[in-house]
Amino acid sequence: MLKGFKNFVMRGDIVTVAVGLIIALALSTLIKAFTDSVIDPIIASVQGGHSMGLGWQLGQPGNQATYLDLGAFLSAVIYFLIFMAVVYFFIVVPYKHVQARRGVVVFGEPGPLKTCPACLSEDLPARAGRCRHCGTDQLA
Repeated sequence: MLKGFKNFVMRGDIVTVAVGLIIALALSTLIKAFTDSVIDPIIASVQGGHSMGLGWQLGQPGNQATYLDLGAFLSAVIYFLIFMAVVYFFIVVPYKHVQARRGVVVFGEPGPLKTCPACLSEDLPARAGRCRHCGTDQLA
């Protein structure tokens, strides 16, 4: 039982995913610090004055619980976009390049699809001989 678990954990793709997640976590922390320290003050300065940020006070003045903070949302959107760009350009693109050198296609475009006449599933590969959902033989 332990040998099977060890073989599962030591598979190349599991290790690759684990390393990718660790790198993504580290990049996430770095990007979060950037948005908190650089982007948030820039967004807050757009409002001007002595405001808590970019947004509106809906209740009592100075009450953080009733402040509609659009700046925090805008900062989160910027954080997400930066994070996804970093993951794509620093993890996905190099991984695709390394795998292409090994002759393996990853993150490729899906092939053409067809619809099963029996169950009407629309996600069958065009060259499938049998439906994966209902098991019906497919005509050419």
